[in-house]
Formats: sequence, C-alpha cells, structure tokens
Amino acid sequence: MIETIDSLDDWMTTPIGQYLLQWELQEMDPAVSDIFGFHALQLGMPIVDSLRNSRILHRFYANTHEQSTSMVLPESFRKDTPPAVLIHDARALPFPDQCLDLIVLPHTLDLSSDPHASLREVERVLVPEGKLIICGFNPTSFWGLRQRRSRLYQRLGMQDQFLPSHTEPIGYWRLRDWLRLLSFEIEGGRFGCYRPSVTSQVWLNRFDWMDRAGDRWWPIFGGVYFLQAVKRVRGMRLMGPIWKRPLAASSTQSAPTVNSGKSKLTPLVSSQKNK
Repeated sequence: MIETIDSLDDWMTTPIGQYLLQWELQEMDPAVSDIFGFHALQLGMPIVDSLRNSRILHRFYANTHEQSTSMVLPESFRKDTPPAVLIHDARALPFPDQCLDLIVLPHTLDLSSDPHASLREVERVLVPEGKLIICGFNPTSFWGLRQRRSRLYQRLGMQDQFLPSHTEPIGYWRLRDWLRLLSFEIEGGRFGCYRPSVTSQVWLNRFDWMDRAGDRWWPIFGGVYFLQAVKRVRGMRLMGPIWKRPLAASSTQSAPTVNSGKSKLTPLVSSQKNK
C-alpha cells in the first residue's frame, strides 16, 4: 500500500522530493545572490530556504493555509536574522503597494486555488523593477503524466498517488503569457529534473544519466521549471494643456511688393516720422 501524502512539504522529504529540492536550490542560490534591495519575501513552503544566499537584509518567509499546515523551518535559517512566518492568503498579502524588491514563489502557484489572483497580488506589492522568481511543476513531462495517471486510478478506486491531490501544475508557456499581461518581462527560465517519477533512491541514482541527456535532447520536458522575471512600469510623458494658444503675432506685419521685377517686403503699417 502506498503511503498517502497530504502536503507538498511531506512530499519534499521523500527521495524524489529531495532530488527536486537540490535542483531548485542550485538554481535559486546564484539567482538571488545577484539581486539587491531592502525587502525580500518567500511566499510558500518555508521548508525551502530559497533566500539563504540573498544579500537583502530584511527577509520574510510566509506560508499559506492552501499549501501546508507544516511549520517546520529549514536548518539553514540564520540565527541573527530570524524569519517571520505568517499564515495568510496569497490573494491578499499583508504588505503595502510597491514595498518588496524580490519575491520567490516555490510551487506557490501550483497549490493556489486562484493562481492568477495570486500573481496580481504579487505585482501589486513589488516595486518597479522588482524581481520575481517562480518554480513550478511542468505538466508536459514524465512527472505530469504520472500525476494525471494517478488521478485516473484514484477515480477508479485504486491507490496510486504521486503528488498531493490538490496540486495543479501550470504550464510554462501559459505562465509566461500571464506574466506579460501583468507587465512583467521574462529575464530567463530553464527546465530540470528529467529522471522518471520513481520513489526509490536506488532507481533515481540509476537514471542520473537522464539529467544530462534531457538538458541536451528534450529540454522542455523536465519535471519542473525555473523562471525569473522583472516588473516593468511604463513611463509617462507630461504634456502641456491642449488649450494653450501660441504666442501672439507681432503687430507689424510685412507684405511683398513688386519693384523692377524683384520682390521687396514693405510694412503694412507705415512708420511715423519724428517731429
């Protein structure tokens, strides 16, 4: 009998979850280290310390009731800067407009009941030119096929679970379209975790060659994707009022006259002689 996994935090403790976690931290560490600012937020999955290499001083770690009831914190949290873990709804963040320089979403959208609303809220609290990092499951992959098969088997009364049942992966290209509609510019992205969805560490090690082959031969079919974007704000050009009239013309105007076949300008108003 297969053990039931109720949350993604529990899934991360399995061999395949540790394999995924290692790949994601390998991508996040260099990405966050090059981002500067004053405030950073990791929204969801506090078991993943995606901000451990960040140079931003004020870092917040928030979890949502949609993701997990687990409050286990990663051991890599620094003792001198304890994080603040909040329970809230990702569609109503407790931050004012344009106050965060970096937001990381580790599978937050996969577990959100309204991912588009969550993205709009992220756009609201990010400063102009603020950075957004997203990790998500790829539905067009071996893992995505395994998840769809699991749901089919569960409808037939068979026990075959891979990811938690409430996980809803969002396609990579669909997510890019959503971000463009919210005025985000995609800076980079890549796929990873090409090994099949086996649960044994022994079998995962036997398929390690698929990571190298996948990066070269089928890069868009990785089990997860990593995406980085920046918030762009279009500038405005200030213009004068449309009712503003041009400067008044000079009171003395000139008109051409003909003299010996040559045109000459003479004033319309004759000048008075000095008395």
